[in-house]
Amino acid sequence: MIKTLSKCFNLIIRLSVVLYLLTGIYACSSGCNDAVSFYVSPDGDDGATGSTDAPFRTPERARDAVRALKQANGLPRGGITVYFRKGIYPVEHTVSFTADDSGTEKSPIIYRACPDEEVRFTGGRAVTNFEPLTDPEALSRIAKVYHPHIFQADLNSLGITDYGTLKPTGFGRKIEPSAMELFFNGQPMTLARYPNDNEWMHIASVPQTGDSIFGGDERTGRGVHRGRFAYQENRPSKWLKNDDIWLQGFWTWDWADSYVKVGRIDAARKEFILQPPHGVYGYSPEQRYYALNIMEELDSPGEWFLDRKKGILYFWPPSPIEEGDAQVSLLEEQMFHFAHTKHFRFEGFIFEYTRGDVIKTDEVSHTVFAGCTIRNIGNNAIHVNGGHHCGVTDCDLFNIGDNCIILKGGDRKTLTPACHYAINNHIHHYSRLNRTYCCAIVLDGVGNTMAHNHIHDAPHMAVLFPGNNHILEYNEIHHTAQETGDVGAFYIGRDWTQRGSVIRFNYFHDLAGPGLYGVNAVYLDDFACGTTICGNIFCRAGRGAFVGGGHDNLVENNVFIDCAASIHLDARGVNWAYMYFDTNRELFEKLEEMDYKQPPYSEQYPELTHILDRNPAQPRGNIFRSNLSYGGKWREIEDDVDEMTIEDNLIFREIPSYVKIDQWELYPEDESLLEKIHFRKIPVDSIGLKVSAYRKTLPSDY
Repeated sequence: MIKTLSKCFNLIIRLSVVLYLLTGIYACSSGCNDAVSFYVSPDGDDGATGSTDAPFRTPERARDAVRALKQANGLPRGGITVYFRKGIYPVEHTVSFTADDSGTEKSPIIYRACPDEEVRFTGGRAVTNFEPLTDPEALSRIAKVYHPHIFQADLNSLGITDYGTLKPTGFGRKIEPSAMELFFNGQPMTLARYPNDNEWMHIASVPQTGDSIFGGDERTGRGVHRGRFAYQENRPSKWLKNDDIWLQGFWTWDWADSYVKVGRIDAARKEFILQPPHGVYGYSPEQRYYALNIMEELDSPGEWFLDRKKGILYFWPPSPIEEGDAQVSLLEEQMFHFAHTKHFRFEGFIFEYTRGDVIKTDEVSHTVFAGCTIRNIGNNAIHVNGGHHCGVTDCDLFNIGDNCIILKGGDRKTLTPACHYAINNHIHHYSRLNRTYCCAIVLDGVGNTMAHNHIHDAPHMAVLFPGNNHILEYNEIHHTAQETGDVGAFYIGRDWTQRGSVIRFNYFHDLAGPGLYGVNAVYLDDFACGTTICGNIFCRAGRGAFVGGGHDNLVENNVFIDCAASIHLDARGVNWAYMYFDTNRELFEKLEEMDYKQPPYSEQYPELTHILDRNPAQPRGNIFRSNLSYGGKWREIEDDVDEMTIEDNLIFREIPSYVKIDQWELYPEDESLLEKIHFRKIPVDSIGLKVSAYRKTLPSDY
């Protein structure tokens, strides 16, 4: 009897929900058999019907309404669109979508900002209670000359009590949500640091006695780990009242940064005693670093400091505080998560002020994020994990803490492509917290594409493309690798089986940084094989096409202008990197894992089946042909290389007057010279961002 009553009660509830939803459906449907629409507004009510006149208030309520409609009536012809009216939508917990939220090819599910309306999902809160500096402790610790410029705000009175914690992230470490950050007028502010701006301190020395050495050289002190090192400046003696000082640095190599926490300062010996975990490669004299989270160093516009015990935020605004918008990031969870959704679209939204990731997907298909802006966040912007046919198009991503777009998918053993894509995105000022190996775009797996993206202003690389058969085309990349050395704008390495990717019709220019070993536009590092580099333009791009000991790479039909070296080929496997063929079996293990002598590898990459027939440490099968090189240095080939093909290239030691890169004038007037080397003109007008349905105008400085 109880079970019967329970079933009846559940049936009544379901019928009530269906009738309630149908009221809204008829109110906001544009026609009997047409797509259905719901509406959401910051001023709405989750108890409303979701019509234009009675919108919902939250995306979760709209999601549940879509689910109930599907369950009751199935998907209408043309699908369901959820329109969001202008305004700010606070996100305090992850908004999750599952297979229940899926559409079909003919009836997709679309979440969309209303036309010409700014819809913002925020993981932060405004700070509105700044007042002049009066806190006695801050007044005593900060130099008096700066007091008139600094304001304070009591976060506790605003209900803000979760500040997060600074973490030892970086190279070789797990990337985690950032601690709370401060943003002002849409820009990230600087946690009080020394030195200011982009200046650095340098390690004075690393003690040669003590605990242990991890991969270091005791004679030179390079890569030595003792849990402490000596500093050069007198400044740290003023920091003794701080108990949460952090150092961020490139501790041994210019391509590996991390944050380490100071346990204490020995002012007498001028040493930092550090807490683990330490830099992966230890510490080395003269390497660069800076100190942060120090109250006494709040001494320039744009800097801030948080007293976590009192909950007081101190800030030197770069412009009048009363005219600005101050926001702090609060959300550490992902903003939006998608699992097993199909035929789903997110269009036209702004996502901002969160400590963690914005969008993460797991095993979704035909899901697209289009025309969105992601800005001022602490971790990754969009991470597509698994699935197939997912895309990020026409989006603007900037002021990103770590990676911008990660597209991972496809089966490497079967070489089944995922067909994910990143197209027509403007990506800049990323990797601002973790400074190495955080990218504008990551293509990982098999058969993913990036095209027509504009990528610039970053400390390290632009694109990481591990895997097989990716297409990287029609992109413009510049001013990356600005803080690092031995780095590539496009990078892959350390796996003979990762082959088949094509890099074509891209424009690399103005790549340079302070690192010891320089920058490479396309960096095929540590035995990378089977990559095609064709039809690209390299202008002031460091080394253009860099082949680091690998096999079967093709560099063809490119234009190099004023590069440190247009092409590079080395035989590292028989000299300084011989350990890969002596004690390190990584390359061989990866080779066996892919069963490379059997289909599909033997069919798609027949040259790979013979890689062990001759000494694999010696690079073979690399071809450099039909290229144009103007000025700079043409070739950088190591003496140990005993086999290669370099043919039909046209080399000019100086840059001819007819070359005008800003006007795309790249070729000699005598076109017979191009015919002689079988050169085909590059489709320059197709490179870079394009006007589209979502990107109606290009950046003003583009």
